[in-house]
Amino acid sequence: MNQTKTRRRGRAAVVVLGDIGRSPRMQYHALSLARQAHLEVDIVAYGGSEPHSAVLEHPSIHIHRMTQWPSIPQTLPKILRPFMLMLKPLVQFLMLFWYLCVKIPAPDVFIVQNPPSVPTLVAVKWASWIRRSAFIIDWHNFGYTLLALSLGRNSRFVTLYHWIEKHFGRMADGSLCVTKAMQHELAQNWGINATVLYDQPPEFFQPASLEEKHKLFCRIGKSLSQPYSRQDCLSYGILGTDSVDSNLTPFTTQAEKDIYLKQNRPALVVSSTSWTPDEDFGILLEAAVMYDRRVAAILNEDDSSGEELIWEEIRNEKQFLYPRLLFIITGKGPEKEKYEQKIRKLNLKRVAFRTMWLPAEDYPLLLGSADLGVCLHTSSSGLDLPMKVVDMFGCGLPVCAVSYSCIKELVKVEQNGLLFSSSSELADELMMLFKGFPDECDILKSLRKGVLETRSSAKWDSGWEENAKPLISQVISQRLGPM
Repeated sequence: MNQTKTRRRGRAAVVVLGDIGRSPRMQYHALSLARQAHLEVDIVAYGGSEPHSAVLEHPSIHIHRMTQWPSIPQTLPKILRPFMLMLKPLVQFLMLFWYLCVKIPAPDVFIVQNPPSVPTLVAVKWASWIRRSAFIIDWHNFGYTLLALSLGRNSRFVTLYHWIEKHFGRMADGSLCVTKAMQHELAQNWGINATVLYDQPPEFFQPASLEEKHKLFCRIGKSLSQPYSRQDCLSYGILGTDSVDSNLTPFTTQAEKDIYLKQNRPALVVSSTSWTPDEDFGILLEAAVMYDRRVAAILNEDDSSGEELIWEEIRNEKQFLYPRLLFIITGKGPEKEKYEQKIRKLNLKRVAFRTMWLPAEDYPLLLGSADLGVCLHTSSSGLDLPMKVVDMFGCGLPVCAVSYSCIKELVKVEQNGLLFSSSSELADELMMLFKGFPDECDILKSLRKGVLETRSSAKWDSGWEENAKPLISQVISQRLGPM
């Protein structure tokens, strides 16, 4: 193609065959393209969850929401299901192709999230030919390994998916990826030269102030006060409060203009999950049961009595050696209801669970208000890193994460977090970290200090400027001439 005949348009298209509100890295790409590269940005994605307000309010970012493929009804005859499964990618391809070629202005570059690979990579590559645009893939993981979780590695569909992903992946003008391990895999076995762009939190992920914590807990107070079972250690009935006091939360209290953290507050543990098979939430449930029973044994309590423990009336100093734990689990996904049913059947005295979906502006505040983060992500490929841990570190929150091949690129053991491989190991870490909470938990404080020391040098904007912007400029120049 004669490059001199193609003029630059000053636009970029960010493509996500998924919910843009649940694709934080692609939202950050859009913000950087608009702020740092000074481009008009068109986001083509599904709706569902609202993106961050910074994306919604930026005048140079334009969101184009496609209609999502409906879920297959359970009443559909089994003989028709294979037909529907084959029809789905065809319909997705036609809709995505229409948006990329007709609905949005021709961009200088398409930046597409992978996975999903089919039909995304095919549609974007063809659109880049037609519109004479550069084509960059941002590799978050491998699509064929995710498909293999449900179909198995030996499935013919997985083999075909792998071929399509590799074939069209090699046709991109440039590639970004999330880890050095993935960069090595792409280079050695796929013939793809990728630039590592580590996930980093944007500026709105930071530790929460005491006032921000109090206001957040007041906003979500209704959700906190509703236990899954008849009562638990956080429900307001046990605390002796029949209604939600706007100045009183399980963690904070306000007297006139002064806000205080309660000395006998529960420890707040946060986990964000997509409720999918690559995150075994059962590990967290088992660890919670172990923590509950171990503390009961230390306190010489009879777990079989079924009597609720009224913490405000306990005066024995030994009772406060280990705190109550509140696990707040955020996220949406297919296995959420299954695990909520399991939570309802647990008979825990010192541990409570709440599941919720928070607005984009409240999620960083929750992380910045918590005492510990737990990550259950195991990676279908073993080559990606969990964005949720990056967000937690941005908010100054130490992490306990499932151990797998490349997680140490992110979690530095005994510096900013700990790793575990079983529910028993996680229970051990909970006992160790929260002993003497809130004042005498020295190991937890040391981990938080380590997170805060490293977060100042880890910024999305600087990483994007150093790694992504040069690649984008290079592929645009090769296709359309100098920027």
